[in-house]
Amino acid sequence: MDDSISSTFAALADPTRRAILARLALGETSVTKLAEPFEMSMPAVSKHLRVLERAGLITRGREAQWRPCKLKAEPLREAAGWLEEYRQFWEQSFDRLDEYLQRLQAEAKQKHASEPKGTQSNNKEKVHARDNQ
Repeated sequence: MDDSISSTFAALADPTRRAILARLALGETSVTKLAEPFEMSMPAVSKHLRVLERAGLITRGREAQWRPCKLKAEPLREAAGWLEEYRQFWEQSFDRLDEYLQRLQAEAKQKHASEPKGTQSNNKEKVHARDNQ
């Protein structure tokens, strides 16, 4: 996986990493603070942070004893743009399907309305008789 979008999606595949990004969306914070809500060791949290850093989703710094982490939004923007293309495709597909279904319903209503009155009730009786068998 050498392209950035693949790295982004691979990093986002883990719920812990998504939770870390959600926390960083609120602002820069330390590794220790990021680790607090998780029931895992600091080395495990550090592994998650390395994956996020390699994907370009965060930056980690070092200021004396404080090791701040900061969200980098550009890879998320690229992934959102890629997904947007497919969202448009699916919306257009659903719109075409909706138009087709509406046309079928209108044709069925028109066909039903054009049947002679006796035929309509006779058809209902046939359906009722068939359902009761």
